[in-house]
Amino acid sequence: AGATGGAPAKDQTRLRIEKMEAEREERRRIMQERKIERAEEEQRNIAAGNPGDVDFIGLVRKWRETHSDTAQSFSSSKQHPKICIAVRKRPVSEKERAKRDHDSVTCLHPTVWVHSAKLRVDGITKYLDHNSFRFDYSFDETSTTEDVYNYSAMPLIEFVCSGKGGRATVFAYGQTGSGKTFTMNGIQSMVAEDLFHLLSNDDYEYDDSKCTLDNTIVTVSFFEIYGGRIVDLLNNRERLKVLEDGKGEVVVSGLEEFESNDPAEFFALVDAGNKKRTTHSTEANDTSSRSHAICQILLRDKATSRLRGKLSLVDLAGSERGTDTKSHNRQRRTESSEINTSLLALKECIRALDSGKGGRHVPYRASKLTLILKDCFTSNLARTTMIATVSPGASSADHTLNTLRYTDRIKEKKVGDISKTKETRTRGSPPRQITRTKSSSPSPVRSEIDDTPKQSFLNDSVDFDDLDLLESDAEEDIKEEIKEEEKSEAAQLQRTIQDLFEEEEDLLNLHMSIIQENAELLTEEGRLLQSVQGDDVVDYDIDQYASRLGNILDRKTQLSTLLQNKLVSFRSQLKKEEELSKKIGNVPDF
Repeated sequence: AGATGGAPAKDQTRLRIEKMEAEREERRRIMQERKIERAEEEQRNIAAGNPGDVDFIGLVRKWRETHSDTAQSFSSSKQHPKICIAVRKRPVSEKERAKRDHDSVTCLHPTVWVHSAKLRVDGITKYLDHNSFRFDYSFDETSTTEDVYNYSAMPLIEFVCSGKGGRATVFAYGQTGSGKTFTMNGIQSMVAEDLFHLLSNDDYEYDDSKCTLDNTIVTVSFFEIYGGRIVDLLNNRERLKVLEDGKGEVVVSGLEEFESNDPAEFFALVDAGNKKRTTHSTEANDTSSRSHAICQILLRDKATSRLRGKLSLVDLAGSERGTDTKSHNRQRRTESSEINTSLLALKECIRALDSGKGGRHVPYRASKLTLILKDCFTSNLARTTMIATVSPGASSADHTLNTLRYTDRIKEKKVGDISKTKETRTRGSPPRQITRTKSSSPSPVRSEIDDTPKQSFLNDSVDFDDLDLLESDAEEDIKEEIKEEEKSEAAQLQRTIQDLFEEEEDLLNLHMSIIQENAELLTEEGRLLQSVQGDDVVDYDIDQYASRLGNILDRKTQLSTLLQNKLVSFRSQLKKEEELSKKIGNVPDF
């Protein structure tokens, strides 16, 4: 049949095919335009120093545009809190840019937001999981170390110089590579300037109760806690011991205190100590700080040497997740375990500091760090500032969340209401005017520590009641993060590593004492042999020689057996630790 007139009409199938082709071409055009737009946006992101996934970066940018007005102004409160928590975000590093790691952290004072990149169940759709934490202060990547110091640490200087015996402590905590050591180094230099400026300030009305350069001596000590050992960073890394006197005061025996007369001398001592600090390469950082470095500034009365104030600047070892320790050798594993245990103990001690009297037991004996800083937790005149540093990269989002959760638990959300202030945020403060006086070279002053009975020696063992408390708290804090069946194994590994530290210390001490006794026995053997080599030797002398030589050889055998048994015990602990580490897979992170 032919058409009744005009051109033949296209059948419906043909029309649908043409429509599909047109829609396909339109989709291709749109996709090409989006591809060009993504390439241009990627170049803009790279130029802005924030390379990475364009979609996630766009989602973060839109979120920031929507919430930028929620940031509050900074204010310098005259009443510094007993516990002050500040968070600092560092800029994106060149290493992160090379890995195309985008910025996933937003600081809108006093809140810190972490934007975790996620994919929906279809594996294609991208979205952000937002987590927020509120602290006393939060500083973004544009903030300087001086900003952090002015608001969080500087109020402690006046508190310490009040002459009332105040104990102030500044902690720098965070993931390895997050900038905490950089921040602490800057704070140390500013403390040097402001401390002597305040002590020599003649503008204030004279008050004999306050510390001044006329009535106060400033001394500096610097030591580190590494793997359960304490070494003096200003005295050729000499090994130190922790002792407890009859009053229950914990002191570090043999620690050198160096007198400082001006900021230059102060900073020279601190710089010398920082250069001798222990660092190692880990999976998270090539030069990770593997020790807790403690710089103590003591203000003593010139006439009586009475302690009038104490400021401790503590740069904590870099924290790591358990998954980042999976390929570590035994030394790195034991380091990580010791670091995590001490950080857990520190958290509980600071929390107890804010709970006041009548609170729960303070587990300061659970680690060497908290034991040495005991007076900073138990004194009624104690103030603490914790500066947590975070990395901005998306690949570090889990690290950042762990750091913020740890810091958040310290304060337990007891943060003052900063929103009532309407002041405009300012960067920095007027330059500090420092009066420097010409002074002589500092002379080392050894701290006077009374001899204590042998039973007062505090060895490397921890109070297991305290350790049980920490494990209980840790299980409560991270019960959503680890499986129930892993808890007993993790606790067992923690105890095994602690036992390993004790066995190692006992072995080294025993070996040293045996060497010294063998040297004395060898000297006695020489004199004994010489006594029977003369012409006037009689049988009685030979009998006495033989008897004494037998005693010496028996003693040497006893010493050798004792050292051998201790070595066997130490190797047994090494094997046990190795088996548990392989079974668990990594060191647990409390």
